[in-house]
Amino acid sequence: MQDKQVALVTGANQGIGLQIAKDLAAHGFTVLVGSRNLARGEAAAEEVGPDARALQLDVTDPASIAAAAERIRSELGRLDVLVNNAAISHAGRLQGMTVEEYARSTCPSNVSLDEVRTVWETNVFGVLAVAQAMLPLLREAPAARIVNVSSGVGSLTRNSDPAYPWRAIFGPVYPASKTALNAMTLAMAIELEPTNIKVNAACPGFTRTNLNNYAGTQTVEEGAREPVRLALLGPDGPTGTFSNADGPLPW
Repeated sequence: MQDKQVALVTGANQGIGLQIAKDLAAHGFTVLVGSRNLARGEAAAEEVGPDARALQLDVTDPASIAAAAERIRSELGRLDVLVNNAAISHAGRLQGMTVEEYARSTCPSNVSLDEVRTVWETNVFGVLAVAQAMLPLLREAPAARIVNVSSGVGSLTRNSDPAYPWRAIFGPVYPASKTALNAMTLAMAIELEPTNIKVNAACPGFTRTNLNNYAGTQTVEEGAREPVRLALLGPDGPTGTFSNADGPLPW
């Protein structure tokens, strides 16, 4: 087992995930750049620096997840931080559409169930599958952290307020997948409360990435700030929380 702390960031070949990987490497971690496409992961790892390694990881593929966990154990022998960042906002339908247009085409009354299943497979079930596979390693770490990258648009409290500006886009696909991810986060945190593993959800904010056709208003550096803070929590840090760079968010 190596002495250096190890972090795995899923979906780290681009966007916020890549920036999280860079920031954790700067904090002294060996960073595993999780990527469905290994070649893209290798290019991203090279960009992160010498303390990064590409890891083929498709969060919707049980065989890929199992192989990744086995590789971490055999090559590094430890895992201290898991950042569940991999996410999709649609099943290939957003190209050429604004966020508002896509939201209108995915209302509860007209959404394709296949669209819902595809997004939830990555954003919800994929997170749980990866967490389950990595948990044996995380349990062995002195003070492990799990960070689930969520979104404020999944907040039921916010969306139940008619004054919330993003209320009109709340729907069964991406926003509700983040609501479900928040529920998974809290469930994980409650189960792991007696252990040394802290589990929290981070909202990066509306960041310019492929997820939103680069319509976001924040930089990836800004978007990575809260996930990285939660990954670096000390022993007195919280568990079972949902927050952004400005502080706690309502569930």
